[in-house]
Amino acid sequence: MSDKRLKDILQSGAFLAGFALLGALALAFFHDLTLPKVEANERASTLKQLNVLVPASSYNNDLLANTLTLPAANFGSAEDVVVYRASKQGVPVAALFIVTAPDGYSGKIRMVVGIKADQTLAGVRVLSHKETPGLGDKVDAEKNSWILGFANKSLQNPTPAGWAVRKDGGEFDQFTGATITPRAVVKAVKRTLEWSQQHFASLFTPHATSQGAQP
Repeated sequence: MSDKRLKDILQSGAFLAGFALLGALALAFFHDLTLPKVEANERASTLKQLNVLVPASSYNNDLLANTLTLPAANFGSAEDVVVYRASKQGVPVAALFIVTAPDGYSGKIRMVVGIKADQTLAGVRVLSHKETPGLGDKVDAEKNSWILGFANKSLQNPTPAGWAVRKDGGEFDQFTGATITPRAVVKAVKRTLEWSQQHFASLFTPHATSQGAQP
């Protein structure tokens, strides 16, 4: 190979390397530039989901800063459970659990379970799922009102035995042609209520304000 040919190859390689470096630097620059906006949008989206169950007017703490991360095994969840704790003037108002039921008909069902300080449900909403359209997807509040029926329920209303779908002897309706999906949701909500009741002092006493602790 001639010296000129070698020189041309080296120059081309150096040009390509420089171009790649500039591209990487540009990507890093724009990533850093847009990151605060992305994070702000994510915070706003999370708050919007949580405020469906606990209105912003009912608390005055930084809801997204007062959290717990709990082991999935404590809830039979498919993922670790994140809990957001709402309080007003230092007095606990509610705890919002992000729980993932592992046993939906088509896979995981991720939901938020809101529990008020009196241990009644603020409500339940499904955040994501892969259930069958027209059948299991009725757990979505936008498709069916079934999920709204959890509001104000507790372990006393119905009794623990009633926390099952009617096909299993409980008090919750199932969907025509789709029992597995509502069964998974009811079971996940009951387990969350049970955990909340067992750890009431950790969640609902005024001194419970530390972040990231695991009762």
